[in-house]
Amino acid sequence: MKTNLLQNKYSVFFSIAVVLLWMKTYIVQLTQFELGIENTLQEFLLFLNPLGSSLLFLGLALLFKGRKKYIMLMVIYFIMTFLLYANVLYYRFFNDFITAPTMFQTQNFGDVSGSVGSLLRGYDFLIFIDFLVLIGLLVFKVIKIEYYDMKRRQVAVLFSLALGVSCLNLALAETDRPELLTRGFDRNYIVKYLGMYNYTIYDAVQSTKASAQSVLAESNDMTEVINFTQANYAEPNPNYFGAAEGKNVIYLHLESIQNFLIDYKLHGEEVTPFLNSLTQNENTLYFDNFYHQTAQGKTADAEFMLENSLYGLPQGSAFTTKGLNTYQAAPAILDQQGYSSAVFHGNTGSFWNRNEIYKSFGFNNFFDSSFYDMNPEDLADYGLMDKPFFEQSEPLLETLPQPFYAKFITVTHHYPYPIDEEDATIAPHTTGDKSVDNYFQTARYADEALEQFFAYLKESGLYEDSIIVMYGDHYGISENHNKAMETVLDKEEITPTDNATLQEVPLFIHAPGLEGGVNHTYGGQIDLLPTLLHLLGVETKNKIQLGTDLLSEQHDQVVPFRNGGYVSPDITYTDGKYYDTATGLLLEDENQIQKAEEYQESVEHELYLSDKVVNGDLLRFYTPENFTPVDRTKYNYDNEELDKNEELDKNEELDEKQE
Repeated sequence: MKTNLLQNKYSVFFSIAVVLLWMKTYIVQLTQFELGIENTLQEFLLFLNPLGSSLLFLGLALLFKGRKKYIMLMVIYFIMTFLLYANVLYYRFFNDFITAPTMFQTQNFGDVSGSVGSLLRGYDFLIFIDFLVLIGLLVFKVIKIEYYDMKRRQVAVLFSLALGVSCLNLALAETDRPELLTRGFDRNYIVKYLGMYNYTIYDAVQSTKASAQSVLAESNDMTEVINFTQANYAEPNPNYFGAAEGKNVIYLHLESIQNFLIDYKLHGEEVTPFLNSLTQNENTLYFDNFYHQTAQGKTADAEFMLENSLYGLPQGSAFTTKGLNTYQAAPAILDQQGYSSAVFHGNTGSFWNRNEIYKSFGFNNFFDSSFYDMNPEDLADYGLMDKPFFEQSEPLLETLPQPFYAKFITVTHHYPYPIDEEDATIAPHTTGDKSVDNYFQTARYADEALEQFFAYLKESGLYEDSIIVMYGDHYGISENHNKAMETVLDKEEITPTDNATLQEVPLFIHAPGLEGGVNHTYGGQIDLLPTLLHLLGVETKNKIQLGTDLLSEQHDQVVPFRNGGYVSPDITYTDGKYYDTATGLLLEDENQIQKAEEYQESVEHELYLSDKVVNGDLLRFYTPENFTPVDRTKYNYDNEELDKNEELDKNEELDEKQE
């Protein structure tokens, strides 16, 4: 039997597999992800980084003997290919990469399956064709299976080579991006410098560390957080504090509505005429520099921030992984001010784990799809369409004792923005990008549904006694569609600062008698809770809230993004660079750069503290004065169980009357 390594048939097969996986991964990373390659070193690293991980992972097959090493090599090869393609699909949808927590959000898979078809491309099969080539080499005996096993020394040399390439990769990456792994808020950087597979290892380590934080947390970990929130507290504006005291609160969650839609005209028509009219309403505050700050949780992250004034997690969603934590959320705070509370959503209660985390927030009621007539003709991909949703929600809303805190989550205006011809009242855009073109049609539909709901509130008498807050939850059109957005915005190029500006979502705060107007203050979703509470006349100084009142003169106008970037009236930090917000030009003045670095340090510290609170479940160690911790066992959202309880109550009342 031939024992020379170069003559060994398995080593030839192994080498072919490594080269194929290396080249495939490089091509996919180059063509399917917008990684922002800016110099020759980054181009080289993108080419190099799949080599080390290909050698390392495929090399694990050498730990098996005989025929098994061929089988294990093919299994590992397929897993790596599948992981690569899964990230391609995920990136097309979320403009982000898969993390360990998102892989375990299986309860959402059924609801998002309708969007998968729009993510597929005709050339996707090419990602798997090399796997078929390897199978063909074995099946047709182009390479015969050989039972010779490499010696331990040879295996050690291979693993040393793999680790050497990976270490060289990391060292070169650190020269271009110092502290890459310790300041890894942005997954884009990790993939760009270290590659798809090394990113997966990094993510697994980060997820494990985050999971361990709760076990290791102690009560004194809250000291730094308390000191920060008290030092950054913004005094309420006396002109607005208590302006809506005692009023019902109605949150309207505007799915995927971005701020560029406001006053946008298509084919000579306003796309969102009702929302546009509110910007001119004397009783409406419209914030035109308000940003979403979501990450992978998207809608769930937006909800998490507005209920808690804490950031969503950098990986996965707090809704799914931290549902049993202790929170001091808006419904619990307002419950102690005499408010009842409810969420209305025409989708299954398990989606984003809402039926569990809402108990931790202290919501009295959760009206999910089980409370609605889910007529197939009225369904969008993610639940009941907005118009029938609002119509069917009206009698449910009227069951709530006043004052109430109610949130309505809409779904029609959701990627990939499908809409039937009879429901569309404006023609699509003409960019040639289907999801971008349809975006304007579903936005118009959502706008019409809001107008109808406002009409109901006026007719029912609830309008005069309510403060209505409408907010965009996250972007609807990602950077993957920048070419089409150049047409939409009539720009030659979408610049980095344009991308930052496209993270703006509208915020409307409306109440009869409220002093309205367009407010140019920079802020984000993290600031909604303290703003609302101050309008209701509820003091927030002793509460753990990382946002500050948008109406306060002391409000901090540096708006952090979840990836560590930020935007402010003077400086924008995105893609690792500092820009003048007004001009979009790179900062060159040393004093400005120093200021930008101070902003960045503050942003990273705030995100760190938020993650510390959420991952460590630190609020269990701190109860504000005059606040009663939430008892999750008090809440039950099961429709059938509620019906049984109501029937029992009726029977008891009947028995009492008969007695």
